[in-house]
Amino acid sequence: MQSNRSGQLASRGTVAGPGALASFGAMLNNRRFLPLILLMPVLIFFIIWNTIPLLWLLGLSFQNYSLTSGDDPVFIGFDNFLDIFANQSVWQDLSRTLVWVFLSVTIQTILGVALGFLFWGSHKLPGRRIALTLLFAPMVLTPVATGTFFRLIYDPTFGILNELMRGLGFAQVDFLGNSNVAFWAVLAVDSWMWTPFLMLMTMAALGSVPKAELEAAEIDQLPWHQRLRLIILHHGKFILLLGVLLRTIDSFKTMDLVLQMTKGGPGSTTNLVALTLYRQSFESFNLGWSSALAVILLLISIAFTSAFVFVLNLKSRGDAA
Repeated sequence: MQSNRSGQLASRGTVAGPGALASFGAMLNNRRFLPLILLMPVLIFFIIWNTIPLLWLLGLSFQNYSLTSGDDPVFIGFDNFLDIFANQSVWQDLSRTLVWVFLSVTIQTILGVALGFLFWGSHKLPGRRIALTLLFAPMVLTPVATGTFFRLIYDPTFGILNELMRGLGFAQVDFLGNSNVAFWAVLAVDSWMWTPFLMLMTMAALGSVPKAELEAAEIDQLPWHQRLRLIILHHGKFILLLGVLLRTIDSFKTMDLVLQMTKGGPGSTTNLVALTLYRQSFESFNLGWSSALAVILLLISIAFTSAFVFVLNLKSRGDAA
């Protein structure tokens, strides 16, 4: 009896095995199921690490929840958002952040585009690869390490920058302690870090320009400004605008560099809205209020992205017409 049962189970297994494999193979050959199967690991990762925390953050923004009180979360509706909109300090931090974003992205774009054009037209320049490696090095460093380095460089007592200024006969400057200088000092460090990124995006945009069209423009002796507008910008604008968009969103979230260099001081001169979010979340543990602020910042970032995409599509439609 036992041998007969084992034989029956074995025969079932041999029959079911090829059938399951055949059905799985049919799913792989099905054009509707194959993309879903290939995307399944990414979708699972995205749902676990992005969608679920985002939904939890959104739900927490409508509650009064503080870890220091020990009380359970209490649903309060839009009170957190109304409190943020009525908070003058948040509006000042937000306006300061928008100024920071405009200045940093503008400076980095101008310098990055200039350096990108410089290295794009210097393929035979001696030491070009070493120069590119050195220029890309700041982008690899973490903001915390960069902030520590430049805090020591800016130090009014033993900082090398003040030593050089004293050697040249200039007065000592407290770069991070002077309210008139601190914002620009931190902005200079941020530009030093991220100008290579815009330079890299510029070189990628220039690399997408067809060489045949540039050679034809040179043969036809087309003026440089027309080459730039009709050929280079026409083919490379998407990559360049993508770099500007990424830097705009990332600059809007700047926190760690400022925290390491000035902690938002002196006073609130360098206090950006992301630093306020960090303090409310991880110092005051006011999770409900900080979640509402995070949702507002997310909506602003989505607005930035939508504006860039609209401008890019508008330009594409204009070129197509």
